[in-house]
Order: sequence, then structure tokens, then C-alpha cells
Amino acid sequence: MADGEAASSSGEQNPTYFAGESSSNPPEEQETKEEIYEPDAKRKKVDKAPDPVAEKLEHRLGGILCCAVCLDLPRAAVYQCTNGHLMCAGCFTHLLADARLRDEVSTCPNCRVEIGRSSASRNLAVEKAVSELPAECQFCNREFPRNSLDRHQQFLCEERITSCRFARIGCPWRGPWHETSSHEAACAHPTRTGLEVMEALQAASVVEEREKRLYDNIFELLSYEKITFNDLQMKPYRSDELVHKLFYETSRFSAFNNQWVVKARVTGSQRDPTQSSHREISYQLILKTKTAVPMSVHHLVVHGPFGDARVLHRINRFDFSDQDSECPEVLLPLADEAECNRLLASKAINFRLIMFLVSK
Repeated sequence: MADGEAASSSGEQNPTYFAGESSSNPPEEQETKEEIYEPDAKRKKVDKAPDPVAEKLEHRLGGILCCAVCLDLPRAAVYQCTNGHLMCAGCFTHLLADARLRDEVSTCPNCRVEIGRSSASRNLAVEKAVSELPAECQFCNREFPRNSLDRHQQFLCEERITSCRFARIGCPWRGPWHETSSHEAACAHPTRTGLEVMEALQAASVVEEREKRLYDNIFELLSYEKITFNDLQMKPYRSDELVHKLFYETSRFSAFNNQWVVKARVTGSQRDPTQSSHREISYQLILKTKTAVPMSVHHLVVHGPFGDARVLHRINRFDFSDQDSECPEVLLPLADEAECNRLLASKAINFRLIMFLVSK
């Protein structure tokens, strides 16, 4: 009886024991383990290797050192405001020119702090760093340091665009440099007759004759008896009109026993300069004293010892009298539009005016 009871009791305990072994982890613990492991999609996204191109140091530096206005890497000088925001030289002068035309204070486009020639400074470290960053050649699409890219594109790149050496006699071919030899060997222009190439030679002669006439006129004027020159400075002022316009004017100066003034203005959109990037400066010579006899005066503007604008040579002539004391406005012959912005960004415009009096 005791043995049967023991057997029955052990039989009742064994199933409970084995059931406990087969489910060693309770249901709550199994759910916890399932929550620890992430799905495959998430694990692949986290473990994905970074793009090596996006991680290049030069690409990251290019985004940091770019101009705050045009968002491009500067090509030459780099200016910064007092808070360190960078601007290339072209955008910096353009901001100052816009502020001058609007009669406003020029500010940094990022932090709106005041900027100017005296408050902003050049960042030489950024200029040197940018010059070492790679840039792509526009012809062969290979990358070179920016400080050597210009030399490569002008003299070394085999894909640079060149003209045929017979272009002067009318050959219109333009192509990559490595094809120049093969083209010139097969070019038909060297074998053309003189009558056939006469038109191209005449067009080239017209350009040379125009330049030669200008310099001949200058040397002829230098032989005149009455010559004078003045180093002038034009300062800005505003008109009293409803819409204030920007003008420049010099102080009175003496030439040929008379008093003169040079006045200038900006042609183009002055009300909203951001709507037009085409700006020019026109000037006129004004006689301030009365003259008994008419005076035929030639005048020529050069940059002079105190100016730094790139001025082209152009001779203007006008007959001054009591009835006509102001010559018509003529454009200041600047090399390009960037020179106009650079002059507007300055506090004053310096130049040398050479005047020649034609004796009758």
C-alpha cells in the first residue's frame, strides 16, 4: 500500500517536473528577448556604409568656405564681416554698390551687421585654403588645385579650345588643341588666292586702323601748345527730387584760366539696383566761368596716380561758349561692369583728366 502510494505520488510529480524543464523560460521572458532584436530592414539601414564621395574633406570644406551671397567658392579675394561670414570680392563690392545706390547702409546678408571698406577685412587663410581645393577643368573635366587650374586651361589642357593659325585669313575653325595639327595640315585657306582672303584681311585692317588712329590722335594732341591735367576726386551726393538719385561731382579746378567741374551719374536702374546688373557711369565736363571766345577742348580720362580703375582710352571733343557751357554726357570708358561696381563701392572716384586746347 505504501509502495503504491509512493509510485502514484512519484507519477504525479514527474510530469510536473518535465513540464517545468521543457518550458525553462517563462512567456514574459520570451517576449522580452523578441523585443531586443531589431527587424532586418532597420539593421541594414543603420549598418549601411557611408558614401565615400560625400565624406571627402574637400567637398565638406567647399560647403563651409563658399561665399554667403553667391554660394560659390571665391576665385580671388575673400572678405568677411565682423562675425566671420565670408563674401567673395565681386559680391562684396556689389553689396556696397547696391547700398550706395539705395542710400542705405550695407549689411552682411547673413547676420545683417554693417559692412564696409573699413569694417570688413580680408581672410587670407581662407584664400589660401580655397586655392588648394580641387576644381574641375571646363575642357577635360579633370580636377586640379585652383591655384594651378588657370595655367592648365590656358596652356596645358589638350582639350582646350583653340583657333586655326590661319584664322587671320578667314579660317573659322575652332576645336580642341590636340586636333589643331591635323586640321592645319588639311586646312584649305593657305592655298586660297589673295582675292579670296581679301575680305578677311580687310576686316582685320579695320580693327587695327581704329586702334592706330586713336594713338595717333593722342600723340598729335600731345604736340599742342596748351595742355593741362588735373588729378580729380568725385564725391557722391543726392539730388533733391522725389526719388533721390545718386550723382558725383568734383570740386572746382582751374584749367586754361577758367573754372571747371566734372559731374557724373550712374546710368541704369537706380530705384531698385537689384533688378539690373548692367550699370555704367556717364560724366560731363562743365565750364563754370564765362568766356569771351569759344574754346575747342579735347579731354581724355586716365586712371592717374591715385585711381585704380581700369579705364580705356577715349578722346572727347566739345566747343565751349557762353551758350554751351556743358558738354554732352559721355560714358566713362571702363574695362567691364565689375569696375563700375568697384567704383560705386568706394567713397570717392579718383582719376586724372587731361585737357587739350585747340588754338585757332
